[in-house]
Amino acid sequence: MTTACVPVRIEDETRERAQRRTLIVLVVAQVLSGAGLAAGVTVGSLLAQDMLGSTGLAGLPSALGTAGSVLAAVAVGRVSQTRGRRVGLAAGYLAGAVGSAGVIAAAVAGNAAWLFVALFVYGAGMATNLQARYAGADLADPVRRGRAVSTVLVATTLGGVVGPNLSAPTGDLARAVAIPYLAGPFLLAGAAYALAALVLAVWLRPDPLLLARTLDALPTSSTSGTAYGRADDASGPQPVGQKRERSGVLAGGLVMGVAQLVMVAIMTMTPVHMHDHGHGAAASGLVIAIHLGAMYLPSPLTGWLVDRYNRLAIAAGSGPTLLAAGIVAASGDSIARLAIALALLGLGWNLGLVTGTAIITDAVPLATRAKTQGLVDVFIAIAGATGGIASGLVVAAAGYPLLAIGGGVLALAIVPAVIGAAGRRGG
Repeated sequence: MTTACVPVRIEDETRERAQRRTLIVLVVAQVLSGAGLAAGVTVGSLLAQDMLGSTGLAGLPSALGTAGSVLAAVAVGRVSQTRGRRVGLAAGYLAGAVGSAGVIAAAVAGNAAWLFVALFVYGAGMATNLQARYAGADLADPVRRGRAVSTVLVATTLGGVVGPNLSAPTGDLARAVAIPYLAGPFLLAGAAYALAALVLAVWLRPDPLLLARTLDALPTSSTSGTAYGRADDASGPQPVGQKRERSGVLAGGLVMGVAQLVMVAIMTMTPVHMHDHGHGAAASGLVIAIHLGAMYLPSPLTGWLVDRYNRLAIAAGSGPTLLAAGIVAASGDSIARLAIALALLGLGWNLGLVTGTAIITDAVPLATRAKTQGLVDVFIAIAGATGGIASGLVVAAAGYPLLAIGGGVLALAIVPAVIGAAGRRGG
């Protein structure tokens, strides 16, 4: 008796079709949201410096944005847990659009207090942009989760590269309609986030998380209640135990949190450092565009590596890459040198995010997945907020080179954290 002609199960066909549609919709939304995210990142610190007249507080916008993303990560995670990814992600992007409008209003009024509140709300778009990667993995086969996550992340590249390079044109447009020049990119951010929310609300059907739960509950489902510590684990699916789940969440969270802290700290103060050394907004936009491209463009390769090899081993590479970024950034202030440094910074962050996401998705069952992912992203947002706050203070007290070197050395903490997690998991 042969098994060559055994038909594919109906739920597998449904899962594959829905996964293809989900990735298409997420790609469109991420292109838009990438532009919204990048526009604000490029000029947020410069806008605060201009309004406050202080370099020491120039890191505050990034800190407020990432602090706002803490609340948004919890909210988007909980809404997604109960009502699905479509509602949760669309609501998060809509909040980002409202925050962008608030930044413009604060700049017009010259009110720093309004600016800080608006930047806090704007942070919802940042959190949602990150949480969208989880939606790409909900229906993915466990051995293709890294590539599914990378597809969503790489879609952010186009918007992330285009957004900063529109800083000067949107600034000119803003000035033409009596809006401060540095608030111009937030016009793009607001429109981009609003369109991303619309795309998800209308076309993200069926909802990937809700469908995954339905298919997982079927008696014939082969992935119910399993976790995969390694994509190439020859022993196949292993039961999800509490120890294994905690180990996976801890490892993935630490990798992503440290990478986020270091990346935000160095990225936030690079435009300020360039401005202080005579480089204009166009030069800062180019360097940030290269950085954002490096954050997302390598995702297909990273995803393949994560699926092909041990996830924790790939995660460990994030630390040395971030250290290299800090060393290069501290060694000079030319545009070319800073562009290389920020490219390495983006690559190190990418390695940490893709591997950490896959590790956590492997470890957590569908019943609690969205809620746990939201809580992990809270930790990531807190790490980013810490980096943003500390960055301005460190630069004001000791200079940008010390910030860059210190961040790189801190990133090496990823290596022992990964080794320890591997030991606890027995792999």
